[in-house]
Amino acid sequence: MKNASIPAIAFCMAAGSVSAGGIDRSGQSIAPLFQDGNYAEISVGTAIPSVSGSVGGIQSGDVASSYWQFGAAMKQQINDNLSYSIIFDQPFGADLKYLGTTAYPLRSTFAELDSSALTGVLRYRMDNGIGLHGGLRVQRVEATAGVPVVSGYSVTGEAGYGTGYLAGFSYERPDIALRISLTYNSKIATDHRTSERLAVGGLALTTTTEIETPQSVNLEFQTGIAQDTLLFGGVRWVDWSDFTIDPFVYRTATGVPFLSYDDDTYTYTLGVGRRITDTWSGSVSLTYEDGDSNKPVSNLGPTSGKIGVTVGARYKTDNFSVSTGVNYTWIGDATTNVPIAAGPPRVFARSSFSDNSAIGFGVKVGWHY
Repeated sequence: MKNASIPAIAFCMAAGSVSAGGIDRSGQSIAPLFQDGNYAEISVGTAIPSVSGSVGGIQSGDVASSYWQFGAAMKQQINDNLSYSIIFDQPFGADLKYLGTTAYPLRSTFAELDSSALTGVLRYRMDNGIGLHGGLRVQRVEATAGVPVVSGYSVTGEAGYGTGYLAGFSYERPDIALRISLTYNSKIATDHRTSERLAVGGLALTTTTEIETPQSVNLEFQTGIAQDTLLFGGVRWVDWSDFTIDPFVYRTATGVPFLSYDDDTYTYTLGVGRRITDTWSGSVSLTYEDGDSNKPVSNLGPTSGKIGVTVGARYKTDNFSVSTGVNYTWIGDATTNVPIAAGPPRVFARSSFSDNSAIGFGVKVGWHY
């Protein structure tokens, strides 16, 4: 069947991921591991979100900054059954700033978090199509933030490194282009030398803060459904309810963590890819993530849920391919609790974020060697 050569080409790295649960960005996919033969790829994408809200008629302005995502991977076939892949991605991130030119209570508040990860994964595929894969991940994280409303608080965390693992299994039937893979990604803890400061009172303290990125599970699938046509999709679960960033001085000043989430997230993707000619293919996919507009979320991530559509195209010769994609995401409405008086006791008002969106673009170049 020609289906076996049709790729699930929906691709737009970072598109709309500003609205993904927590600070999720790359999705931690290991798709390069399932390429035929020896393979390498590089990718770049950008996301342009627009997120704003208001409290008592006071506008926050656009709080979400545009950002770039980079990725690279290689896959080596050792023999008929054994292969490995090395993958670089930027799995988690945040880039948020409330404008200092507004009267919004959180004006000049900002938060930045950057991460990068290098994953090595080994796969053994049996003759009956069942495969087992597992490996190690090394991750780097650094962060900085400022919350002027909390006594002029600011914090800088030096880069920290941590290790984790991934493990899973897969099943393939090449004659119908069927592949199902399930992968567990462990949590990864990093310790950061942290410089915290309260401008009001002149307190400055160096502490150690742990950041533990959450465990997750990825279920991905594809199958041929007609000549030259492929159905693909997946589900990603992330354990955000167990995620907390809790610097000592901020906790002492406010009695709450700097950043935490109440709920886990489930992200669903479903799409169709079709080969148009011997060299051109196209795809369209939908992404959905549930949200609750009535349950307050963090002021450092004022979104809840999303619906996105991605349109992709790929040009492929015998050894070389270029994939491109564009995504538009409708970001779910959200509410936050905004401090309007420092107290004690602290006084909060409900802020509303609605009618927000994000657009993303991506390019991936791959080659078999």
